[in-house]
Amino acid sequence: MRLLIIEDEPDLATGLKAGLTHAGYAVDIAPTGRAGLEKTCTHSYDLVVLDLNLPDADGLDLCRRILAEQVEQPPRILMLTARGGLADRVRGLDHGADDYLVKPFALAELLARVRVLLRRDVYAGGCVQRLGDLELDTARGTVSRAGTPLSLTRKEFGVLRYLMTRPGHVVSAEDLLEHVWDEHANPFTETVRVTVGTLRRKVTVPDGPPLIETVVGRGYRLKELR
Repeated sequence: MRLLIIEDEPDLATGLKAGLTHAGYAVDIAPTGRAGLEKTCTHSYDLVVLDLNLPDADGLDLCRRILAEQVEQPPRILMLTARGGLADRVRGLDHGADDYLVKPFALAELLARVRVLLRRDVYAGGCVQRLGDLELDTARGTVSRAGTPLSLTRKEFGVLRYLMTRPGHVVSAEDLLEHVWDEHANPFTETVRVTVGTLRRKVTVPDGPPLIETVVGRGYRLKELR
C-alpha cells in the first residue's frame, strides 16, 4: 500500500516514513500543503497522513480538496494535530477525515490506526487476510501457506497484500508500481516483473500450479483459492 505524509516538521516526517516503511508500506513525503496536493493529484495513494498545522495551507481545507480531487477512489485520511479538544476532533471528522490522532503519539498506535483504515471495506476479519490456505498477517508482517511460514521481502509482502485485496482480478504492473513502490521507483526497470516472479515461486507449493498468473499484455492475477 502507498502512503503520503504531509508534514512540515522534517524530523517527525522522517521518523514516520522510517516506521511506516519498516512496516512494509511505500511512503512519500510532502513538506507543505501545496506539495501534498500536487502529489495526490499525480499519484494514487491508499492513505494520507495529514498534519493540520501546515505553514501554507489550512489542513481542514486541504483534506476537502484531496478528497474532491480523488472522487472515484479517494484515499483514507488520518489527521495529525496538537489540537486535541473534542470540537477539534469533531471538526476534523466532519471535514472528511477517517481518523484523528493527537500529538504527541506513539508510533505503535499510528501503525495500528493505519492498519485499521487500510483494511476497511476490504476485510472484516481483523489483521489476518486469508485466501484458501494462504494467510497474511498485516500486524505481524508474516505470511504462511498451509501453515508453513514464508520468508518474503518487504516489496514481495506489499505486492501480495495488494493482490490479496483483488483475488481473481487482473492487476497491471503500473498499478502495482503505483501502490507498492514510492515516488523514487524507476518505472522503466524490471522491478515489478522480478518481484512478482520471486513472489510467485515462494507462494507456490511444490508440484502445484502457480498461485499468481501472468496475463500477457495486462498484468498479474492471484487465483481465488477455496
